[in-house]
Amino acid sequence: MIRKTINEITKMIHVLNDAAPFGDTRISGICIDSRKIGQGNLFIPFKGEKVDGHNYVKSAIEQGAAAAFWQKDVPNPPEGLPLLIVEDCLVALQELAGSYRRQLGVKIVGITGSNGKTTTKDMAASLLSVKYKVQKTEGNYNNHIGLPLTVLNLDEDTDVAVLEMGMSSRGEISFLTRLATPDAVIITNIGESHLLDLGSREGIAEAKLEILEGLREGGLAVLNGDEPLLMERVSGIGGRALLQTFGRSESNDMFPVEITQSAHGNEFRVNLTSDKFYLPVLGNHNIMNAMAAMLVARYFSISFEEMAEGLKSVRLTQMRMELSEGENGEKIINDAYNASPTSMSAAIELVSNLAGYAKKVLVLGDMLELGPLEKEYHLKIGEMLDPAKIDLVFTCGQLGALIAEGAKKALGTERVYAFTDKEMLSNEVKKHTDSHTLVLVKASRGMRLEEVVSSLQKEETH
Repeated sequence: MIRKTINEITKMIHVLNDAAPFGDTRISGICIDSRKIGQGNLFIPFKGEKVDGHNYVKSAIEQGAAAAFWQKDVPNPPEGLPLLIVEDCLVALQELAGSYRRQLGVKIVGITGSNGKTTTKDMAASLLSVKYKVQKTEGNYNNHIGLPLTVLNLDEDTDVAVLEMGMSSRGEISFLTRLATPDAVIITNIGESHLLDLGSREGIAEAKLEILEGLREGGLAVLNGDEPLLMERVSGIGGRALLQTFGRSESNDMFPVEITQSAHGNEFRVNLTSDKFYLPVLGNHNIMNAMAAMLVARYFSISFEEMAEGLKSVRLTQMRMELSEGENGEKIINDAYNASPTSMSAAIELVSNLAGYAKKVLVLGDMLELGPLEKEYHLKIGEMLDPAKIDLVFTCGQLGALIAEGAKKALGTERVYAFTDKEMLSNEVKKHTDSHTLVLVKASRGMRLEEVVSSLQKEETH
C-alpha cells in the first residue's frame, strides 16, 4: 500500500493549505470508511446524499488515522489536526492514485467486458502468480473510486497488478485506463449489459474499446475475435500495440481444439500447444475467459507448463459458478453475482449439457439494465429452454415472470413456477430436489438471489 509522508503527498497532488507542521507525519494506506480505519491511514471523506464523511474526520483521526483530506467547500475544518485541504476529495484521490502509479515499477493488466471480467481477472492473477508477485482488484472495486483505491493499495514490490475496469456509461473506461496506463488489456466480450445507458451493442463495444486509450505503446491487446463489433473497430491498432485474439473460431490466435467437461470443471487443449489444461471451473464459456488470461500470461513469459499449474489453482470470486450442496443433497451452482442474456444463456447451456443428474432445475431472476428490449430478452430466455434437458423452472421478480411466460411455451405450465417472494420460492424448490438434482441460481446482482442459495444449502453442524 502507499506509504508516504505528508510532505511527499503534497508534491503528488495539489494541496491548498500549508501542511508543513505535519510534514513528517507518515501515512500508510487509504481509507474512505471511518468505521474501518487502520493505524496510519489517510482518511478521505466524501460528501454523500445522506452522509457527509467530513463529519467523521475528527473521530477517524482519534481512531488512528494519520491524516485526512478536507474538501475546500466544506466549512469549519477542525483546527490543529493533520488535514490536507483539496478542491475536491474524489479528484484528489484520483490524482494521488495516478501519481502513485507513475512512481511504481508495476506492470498492469486491465480487463473489461460485458461478462466474465471478474472470472478472467481471477484466472489471469492465478496464472501470473506462478512467477510474479501479483495483486488484483478485490470485490467490485472497479470504478472511478474503487480502481484508484486498488492502485493505492499496491505494494511497491508488486510485479503485476490485474485490474478490473467496470462502467455504466461512455467515458468511464477511458478515465480508468488513462489512470492505470496498462501494459496489457483484455476485452472479454460484448453483451447486453448497460443497453439502458448505451442504447446498442455497438455503443457498448465502443465504450469497452476505450480501454485501448491508456494502453502503453507496444503493449498487448487481447480481444474476443469471435465478436465482429470489436474486430471491425480495431483495424488501426496494429501500429502501436500487439493484437491477439481468442475464441471458438479457428481464425483466432488461440482457440480450443478439445474440451472434456466434468462435474467440477473442464479439461481442454488449445491450438498452440499439445499440453492439456484442467480448469476447476464449470462452463465452456469459462474456457474462453481462460484463453484470454493465457494470452496475457504468455506475453509475460509464462510457459504453457506453468499455465497448467496456474489454472489448476484458480479460485473464483464468490457467486460465480460456485458449487455447493443443498439440504436435500442436491448440487447447487451459485452464479447469482450478475446476469445478462449472454451469461444466462451460457449458464443454462452448461446445466443442460452436464451429465450425471436425473433432474435439472433452473432458478432465474431479473436481468437488469437491458433497456427498451428487456421484456423480449426475458421472454427469449424462457423460450430457448430445451424440455428434454431442463426439468423445472422457478423464477423470481417481475421480469423473471416473463422468463416463466416464455418457459411455459417451451416446457408446459406444470413445470414452471413464478414467484416474487424468495422465501416462498425456496420452500417450493425444496419440494422438488434430491441427491440426483442439479440447481442453477442466476440473476442480476440487485435481485440478491444468493439468499435463495443460502436457504437451499445444507446447514453446517458445529
